[in-house]
Amino acid sequence: MPAQGKHRRPKSISLSRGIAAVTTGGAVLALPVLGATTASAAPAHSVAAEKAVAPVSVTAQANSVTKAAPAKHSVVSGETLSKIAREYSVSGGWKKLYEGNRKAVGENPNLIHPGITLTIGAKAAGPSDAKAGKAAKAAPAAERTATAERADRSERTTAAPAAAPAAAAPATYTNDLDGWIKESLAVMAQHGIPGSYEGIHRNIIRESSGNPNAINNWDSNAVKGTPSKGLLQVIDPTFQAYHVPGTSTDSYDPVANITAACNYAADRYGSIDNVFGAY
Repeated sequence: MPAQGKHRRPKSISLSRGIAAVTTGGAVLALPVLGATTASAAPAHSVAAEKAVAPVSVTAQANSVTKAAPAKHSVVSGETLSKIAREYSVSGGWKKLYEGNRKAVGENPNLIHPGITLTIGAKAAGPSDAKAGKAAKAAPAAERTATAERADRSERTTAAPAAAPAAAAPATYTNDLDGWIKESLAVMAQHGIPGSYEGIHRNIIRESSGNPNAINNWDSNAVKGTPSKGLLQVIDPTFQAYHVPGTSTDSYDPVANITAACNYAADRYGSIDNVFGAY
């Protein structure tokens, strides 16, 4: 057995005391630098965690974009903007739906053709990004121009004010079935009542053959003392309940009769366009 205490490698002892160094200015206490190899490395999971979080954030953003994407609706026969707006709970009703789909529908919101595609949640058309960019670029130039104009304003004469635009002439309608229907559609548009020219015309021909003075004196309503009257054969209680302000209170008046009947049909059937028989 070898002798104990010999040939053993001495253990390294880390320095814990300062080393005095003599300089021209005196003694300076120099602290030894502790082993650099003992510095702990940054947690390994930090980079990996950041990489793991990134896809989740991107996915969440993608999902939010998907949820915000407008829905598409293909119009079928008998549908109206009012009915579609209610079906999709459109905030702002049929008017908001029309604003976002004016190009597809056309100038008459009461006439939507089967087969067209509506975008639910579409925003009304506004200036394009290109125009906005041009406006932004033009701003500095406009500001410089305004500054120059202020500088020599005293030397310029005041421009004559521009003439006010002429007021639009009121619409005129012929005193016949075509004119009565068109005037009724204008009133209906002001009050948000759905209906189309074709739907109104079809029901008038069936109910009265286009005679504004037509009256039914033989059916059950007549027996009760409330005969059906006018172009769309409306009884007085219904006419009074669905009378539209701005039209005549005479149930025989063609425009008042059509508008009240369409208002009633919209409330009960969604639109006069959905009526194909006695109503």
